[in-house]
Amino acid sequence: MLCEVEIKPAENQIDREGARILKECQVLGANSIRSVQTAHSFLLEGNLDQAGLEQIARNLLADPVVETFEIRTLSSESTESGSSEPLLNVMFKPGVTDNVANSARDAIADLGLAIENVATCRKYWVNSDADSDEIDRMASKVLSNDAIEYVVRGPLLMDSIRLGSEYTFELVTVPIRDMNDSQLETLSREGQLYLNLAEMRTIKDYYVKQEKDPTDVELESVAQTWSEHCSHKTLAGRIHFRDGERDIHFENMLKETIFAATTEIRKSLGEKDWCVSVFADNAGVITFDDKQDVCFKVETHNHPSALEPYGGANTGLGGVIRDPLGTGLGGKPVCNTDVFCFAPPDISYDELPAGVLHPKAVATGVVSGVRDYGNRMGIPTVNGAVYFDERYLGNPLVYCGNVAMLPVGKSAKQQAQPGHYIVAVGGRTGRDGIHGATFSSAELTSESESLSGGAVQIGNAITEKMTMDVILEARDQELFSAITDCGAGGFSSAVGEMGEKTGAEVWLDKCPLKYAGLSYTEIWISEAQERMVLAVPPENWEAFEKLCAGEGVEASVIGQFTDTQHLVLKYQDQIVGDLEMEFLHDGRPPIVRDAVYKTPEFTPLIPTQKDDYNKDLTSILSSLNVCSKEWIIRQYDQEVQAGSVVKPLVGVQNDGPSDAAVVRPDLTSTRGLVISCGMNPRYGDLSTHWMAASAIDEAIRNCVAVGANPNKIAILDNFCWGNTDRPETLGSLVAAALACQEFSIAYGSPFISGKDSLYNEFSYENEKGEKETVAIPPSLLISAIGQIPDVSRAITMDLKSPGNRIFLVGATRDELGGSHYALVNNLEGGEVPQVDKEDAPLIFNALHSAIQQQLVRSCHDLSEGGLAVAAAEMAFAGGYGMKLDPTRLPEALELSTASLLFSESNTRFLIEVAPDKIAALQLCFGELPLVEIGEVIGNRQLTIKGTSGSNVINLGLDELKSAWKNPLAWD
Repeated sequence: MLCEVEIKPAENQIDREGARILKECQVLGANSIRSVQTAHSFLLEGNLDQAGLEQIARNLLADPVVETFEIRTLSSESTESGSSEPLLNVMFKPGVTDNVANSARDAIADLGLAIENVATCRKYWVNSDADSDEIDRMASKVLSNDAIEYVVRGPLLMDSIRLGSEYTFELVTVPIRDMNDSQLETLSREGQLYLNLAEMRTIKDYYVKQEKDPTDVELESVAQTWSEHCSHKTLAGRIHFRDGERDIHFENMLKETIFAATTEIRKSLGEKDWCVSVFADNAGVITFDDKQDVCFKVETHNHPSALEPYGGANTGLGGVIRDPLGTGLGGKPVCNTDVFCFAPPDISYDELPAGVLHPKAVATGVVSGVRDYGNRMGIPTVNGAVYFDERYLGNPLVYCGNVAMLPVGKSAKQQAQPGHYIVAVGGRTGRDGIHGATFSSAELTSESESLSGGAVQIGNAITEKMTMDVILEARDQELFSAITDCGAGGFSSAVGEMGEKTGAEVWLDKCPLKYAGLSYTEIWISEAQERMVLAVPPENWEAFEKLCAGEGVEASVIGQFTDTQHLVLKYQDQIVGDLEMEFLHDGRPPIVRDAVYKTPEFTPLIPTQKDDYNKDLTSILSSLNVCSKEWIIRQYDQEVQAGSVVKPLVGVQNDGPSDAAVVRPDLTSTRGLVISCGMNPRYGDLSTHWMAASAIDEAIRNCVAVGANPNKIAILDNFCWGNTDRPETLGSLVAAALACQEFSIAYGSPFISGKDSLYNEFSYENEKGEKETVAIPPSLLISAIGQIPDVSRAITMDLKSPGNRIFLVGATRDELGGSHYALVNNLEGGEVPQVDKEDAPLIFNALHSAIQQQLVRSCHDLSEGGLAVAAAEMAFAGGYGMKLDPTRLPEALELSTASLLFSESNTRFLIEVAPDKIAALQLCFGELPLVEIGEVIGNRQLTIKGTSGSNVINLGLDELKSAWKNPLAWD
């Protein structure tokens, strides 16, 4: 029997969901929709009587104080017409994880009631005279996401919600030996393998020599392993780079640039090397204290988030948490970080190409996904950033990072040993996430939403939390010998990587499934979430299984590591796949890619001289990249685990923008971690070399600004680029990687991990039927992790006391290219900010010395918006005004007022210093650029002089703060 429990707001309650949907319909222009009423329901299938249904509804599903419920029996033959108002039911597509339904099913079982299946449904009624086309538009644009949901108009007519059916085993082979080039390309595209012709030919040649055709699971295994996402075949491959000055042949571009920088730094440190494990595991590891090491990883989840923002971001964070958990013998997560890139949220619905979600829907979904996963796992989200650009319209970027602690001695990657069991722990396997790794290696199109819906996963943070707790306990009991996360490629990547040096035999029919009907290939490549793969010695299996069972975590032996150097896959004791590990991991054909880079021709940017720059300042403060992200930050829990010292928002009202987060991972120690980031895609339009240099400088100076030791800051790179099959696109990336190498060495900050995400482009047909492609701007995120010996010495950016002096640290140059001043004034060209790699490390060390001596009361780095924006933020965060005269700078005579106020030159800080500390401060800096340019005042006014000698900025703090806080103050 199938029943529905329909739950509505009580008569005295406001239907807030209905009000929200109605508001979205008005924005959409669906004016005939004047009222929206909502409900949510649970569909229950099982042998339940009326008393049992009443008990479930009253005790579990509905809140009797604010909700009412109604129980009805469903049938496919029902003739009930129901309400005269049009009804829309929104349900998950078959196979999409429904966490609420799963939790309800478990709770009903705990009541001792028999239940077979549970599903959820959202219901919407609109006014009876609403236009049918507008109802359809509301359904597709506001109520549902076609990647994971479907809409049923009218009453639900169904007899069952049962998922799946029994699978009848049939071994499938692919006749690749007989295929010509055209057929190989078709197979790659339509089979969602996303391999190029040379790779498909290599696979064909391999099987010709084997005198057999591949099974479908063998072909999928190769595609997953050779995918851009898993193998980084572009950046870690052969590249011929030319930029007019340099002509370089790379055998392995990443190894010869970013890896090489770390190798050189480690060599220079000698016995003082503080890197533990770099580019050898799921996350990079460095030393922290004599008891613990710290690991850090940042991943991207861009394409899934473009299709289903909540699920994509949700599993993006869940996936990166599993990276440190699968590093060494398992790290304990202590904090998260995230960076998002969206299109502007004010874009009209009418301007959206087919297949593109509205940017505001993307932003709200992504933020909710990260929020829910982090908060539910009890991991604070402490640092991040948000960038807006129209070029992210069809392809948003979602970077998620996690920091974890590892006991000293547990950080080295262990190898699986022959004879050890292959054990799957955590969530069950379903169809969610099929082809995720290969899908992420292709550009998006207007059809991606429907074709690649299976690549989207829905996470369950509670399952991952339970899995994490069990693994950390098993680690401490030394019950397993090796571990990795089950991420891109699912079991195919996890087991394939763990058994690369030995061999493995996998029994696919032993894998726990969410529902019946999965083929052996689907089981092997599914990217269903919350799964880890471990190597467990047979003698430890009983204790390991008992530990997992005691915590309600499912653990299953799904195979055994061997010494055959083969990956053997079995289903019902039949071999369905047999691949040589050497071919799987080293058989991909080497391809030399051409990379050509030419810096865009310089055009001068000449700002108009004005007597009043008040509007420029408020415009920059209210621009999307600079304005407050409080709407996002407040949704995250920064207090869980009790280690948060400097939070994302600081100041007298806790609403000023912090430069970096400071976290105390061990509450018995005063030693702290510092987490920050640096990124500015707009610089890349002028020079990806200086964009990369600026990102490194910004990430490090944010760390230093709160008190981190600049001599122990590690960094991570995340390259998100367009289609690197184009030589000029790849060339811009190589130029950035060479800059990463140069400035990493200059700062002594090693790269310890990284990730790339390529082919971030969206193609669609315009009104003329022509193909248009929108590529994201070159987007390099640099994440930094520093350390502070004593968190009590950490400082924040808000002003502390009237009478204190304000110093500008660092040199200001005429560098308005790519700046926010240029953005709000629609100006092109100009010099992009550059980095003085000789002075920058000296400045960082001088400032750190001053902070350690407690000479600095507040410190804020100068980045987006330059001096004027940094001053405004310090002022309204602290509640005090400032009088500044940047014409005191020795370089002021050569600069325009606009450059003095808004240049985004690197390696600069504004610092607040008490008068009696000035002499000691000057000793710290010596001949380095340090100039007193003003003071903190008691009234709530910011005044800044220009080159004319008069005040060119004169604004109250309330006006400044309002300009900064309002743009993204969403409901």
